[in-house]
Amino acid sequence: MKWALVLLGLVALSECITKIPLIKGKSMRQALIEAGKLEEFLEKYPYDLTSKYSSFASNMPMYNYMDIEYISVITIGTPPQSFKVLPDTGSANLWVPSVYCNSYACSNHQKYNPSLSSTFRALNTPVSISYGTGSMTGFLGYDTVNVGGIVDTNQEFGLSQTEPGSFLYYSPFDGIMGLSYPTISASDSTPVFDNMMKQGLVSQDLFSIYLTRNGASGSVVTFGGYDSNYFTGQVNWVPVTYEGYWQIAIENVMVNGQVVACAQGCQGIVDSGTSLIAGPPSEISIIQQQIGATIGSNNQYVINCQNMGSMPDVTFTINGVQYTLPPSAYVRQLYGGCSSGFQSMNLPSAQGDLWILGDVFIREYYAIFDRGNNVVGLATAV
Repeated sequence: MKWALVLLGLVALSECITKIPLIKGKSMRQALIEAGKLEEFLEKYPYDLTSKYSSFASNMPMYNYMDIEYISVITIGTPPQSFKVLPDTGSANLWVPSVYCNSYACSNHQKYNPSLSSTFRALNTPVSISYGTGSMTGFLGYDTVNVGGIVDTNQEFGLSQTEPGSFLYYSPFDGIMGLSYPTISASDSTPVFDNMMKQGLVSQDLFSIYLTRNGASGSVVTFGGYDSNYFTGQVNWVPVTYEGYWQIAIENVMVNGQVVACAQGCQGIVDSGTSLIAGPPSEISIIQQQIGATIGSNNQYVINCQNMGSMPDVTFTINGVQYTLPPSAYVRQLYGGCSSGFQSMNLPSAQGDLWILGDVFIREYYAIFDRGNNVVGLATAV
């Protein structure tokens, strides 16, 4: 009888969670290659991952989004207006282009029109989020946001009036849906998931992300729970060390079982809005050397695709558990060549040097973001 009740509880819980499919679209890098503008972009806007994690996420380089391919569709307003957004655990704000934006970057993206929505309320508070290519400026308003059937009323969001640089024109998403803590929200805007929790729209105060490998379909964000069909083994729960980003402690980084970085411990941010794994330049340089990556054009690390079979594993030790990335995980096979999934970023924090565990890591390890207990759950993805 006891187990019958448990099973009934699990069934009831499963009916309360909401799965949002992630659409795999053409990345900004691919679009720039097809337009013959990639070299121009790389020369004008070099790597600057650091700026996303300074000044409470008010400064985010668009290079973070170069290889992002996973986007969700949400609607805003009554009647609904549809937008493709990047679910980003490394930022907190929801914003979309508006009809008031005349920037080139807005010209081929869906624009929100407040005059067409009966539920829109203007807040008129200015909002500005700086990127490596310029600033997104606009103002805040309220409206009904529908995320996979979750009707989030009175959601604060940004309406862009200017967007950074011409290259955002090539992005696969219209806007960004931040899923981090409200601590780092620009203009103190309430994040979408905080509003869901406040309104009791999710059965549990957590969400989870599953990213497929090798371009397969089936990637999802699940709000209000997690799904054991997406992982094997047990979930390892890791305490959040800074309730701003989804920041956790890392004990060390190993290559083929030997510690090569983070020997005294460091900090890591689990970030679905960054495609790579980033860390301190001196330590990333060691890893690049160990895996056989060499500097190519525009300071990008390239790899001979023929060497993948003999390349070493890279392992992160987190809360006593080893998370191993095989070459198939950290080598990016892009448009006729291979490149490293590791990138330099120099940003010390109060708790130690910061590492960014982006999509390269999340594709291998199903990630659960638990606001109720302030922990991140990690399990081996199927």
